[in-house]
Amino acid sequence: MLGKIAYEAIEKVRPDLDKIRLDMWNNPEIAYREYKACDWIAKYMEEQGFKVEVGAGGVPTAVKAVWGHGHPIIGLLGELDALPGMSQKVCATKDPVEAGAPGQACGHNLLAVAHMGGAIGIKAELEASGKEGTVIYYGCPAEEVLTGKGFMARGGAFDELDMCIAFHPSAMNSTGLSVSNGLNSAVFNFKGITAHAGGDPYNGRSALDAVELMNVGANYLREHVKTDVRIHYVITNGGMAPNIVPDRASVWYYVRAPKRELVNEVYDRLVKVAKGAAMMTETEVEIDFKGGCYETMNNKRLVNVMYDCLHEIPYDEWTAEEIAFAKSLNEASEPNWTQRIEMTGLTRNDHLFTGVAPIRGGSGGGSTDVGDVQHICPGVFFNTACYALGVPGHSWQITASTGSSIGEKGMTHAARAMALCALKVIEDPQILKEAKEEFDAAMGGKKYICPIPAEIPVP
Repeated sequence: MLGKIAYEAIEKVRPDLDKIRLDMWNNPEIAYREYKACDWIAKYMEEQGFKVEVGAGGVPTAVKAVWGHGHPIIGLLGELDALPGMSQKVCATKDPVEAGAPGQACGHNLLAVAHMGGAIGIKAELEASGKEGTVIYYGCPAEEVLTGKGFMARGGAFDELDMCIAFHPSAMNSTGLSVSNGLNSAVFNFKGITAHAGGDPYNGRSALDAVELMNVGANYLREHVKTDVRIHYVITNGGMAPNIVPDRASVWYYVRAPKRELVNEVYDRLVKVAKGAAMMTETEVEIDFKGGCYETMNNKRLVNVMYDCLHEIPYDEWTAEEIAFAKSLNEASEPNWTQRIEMTGLTRNDHLFTGVAPIRGGSGGGSTDVGDVQHICPGVFFNTACYALGVPGHSWQITASTGSSIGEKGMTHAARAMALCALKVIEDPQILKEAKEEFDAAMGGKKYICPIPAEIPVP
């Protein structure tokens, strides 16, 4: 049976993978500072017989672990970074391990390790069969700031891939054709002239006034962009005290849209708004462009293969204790936890997902730099159930789940699914041929252009 050897290999290393999962959970690291995770993963993959490169694509904490020979070359896209301020114990009440510290509220500890398991499973089955194929595990930093894979792509880390697979923890087992938005990220730094706000404000030129006028202009701009465009911001520096005219102020913007071209168009208009605000206030503006990412482009042929895999893999059943814990996390997610569950077509009595959700399209509204790799080669994105159905995204409830056995089971299910998907592609070359034809048609002759200019250094 295809996948049997892979499943056995994953089960054999399951205690090791669980240790790395918990090490990452207990030592969460934010974007571009994933030093411990990078080290643990690199050493373990080397022990498993992979040729390991640290600093892939010129990004210091990026890991690239390669095994095999020939084609197809299949990339598995792990991620390493945690979210700031999301520390939480494994319990059903909000209780941080360390107040204000990072936490695994997006499940990247599961994400990083599941792809390791998938790669190890693929390797084991290819070794046993003697078939040709190459598997590459990527430990990608800084997904939460949506530039890690972009920097890696700019450095050529994904150039040789024939296809890619990306898993993300979720409340359900699913894959589909929904689109995550492309994005640009930039900080607008205004420089004015300080003065005493009470004594001689006429001598001042307020950088904060410029920030506020930019924000007003951006809010008027919303009326004149397409309805699926998202513009949001946070003021990162608004001055020191009310009686000082601020000579420095900054605002950080995200522009999102379902197409990269539309992101660029709206961002260019936002830059004009910033320059107008500077002109009105007689200040100067400097733009610190942080980077951007492409929208996702799930390949329908590969989605159908992954959908079959999600039906075929073995699942570990939820225990009564896990269901009770999920119920407690749901009930701690007031006021909207029942609404979140009902949006899936289930009821408030369903706390942990079983089965496989139907293939769906649409837009998720968020963004991920997986889209950059999916514009280099055909790719499939999928989810497995790793937390309770009713909890909000990027929440302490998810941190609690990713440190629990619920998260570990979802992680293992994902490793099995991606191993089986890759093996099916290797077994039947027609799948990849059709996937590449679909990819070429979707690209329409265009080539991937990294949205991060060459002059911007890796943070």
